[in-house]
Amino acid sequence: MITGPQIKAARMLLAIDQKKLAELAGLSVPTIQRMEAKSDTVGGAVDSLTRVVEAIERAGVELIGDGAQSRGGGRGVRLVQPAASWRTEDRSTSGGGE
Repeated sequence: MITGPQIKAARMLLAIDQKKLAELAGLSVPTIQRMEAKSDTVGGAVDSLTRVVEAIERAGVELIGDGAQSRGGGRGVRLVQPAASWRTEDRSTSGGGE
C-alpha cells in the first residue's frame, strides 16, 4: 500500500511540483493534493492511484510497499520505523527546532 508521504517524497526526489506530477499522471492538482494529505494509505479511486504510481515509476522512482522487497537496483532511502515514534522522541530530547 502506498501512503501520502511516499508520494510526496517521490515527488521531492524527482524535483517536481504537484502540478507536474498531475500532468504526468493525467490527473488534477487537487487529486494529487488529496493523496499527499493522507498520512496513511491512500484510498479512493484505484485508477487514480495507479496512474500516480505509474507516472512516478516512469520518471525513475520506485515506490516500495511496507515489508516489500525493492524490484530493482539503484540508490534509495527507506523508512524503517513508524514516523510518530521518532518524532516524539526527537522533540523531547533535542531541545530545539529543526
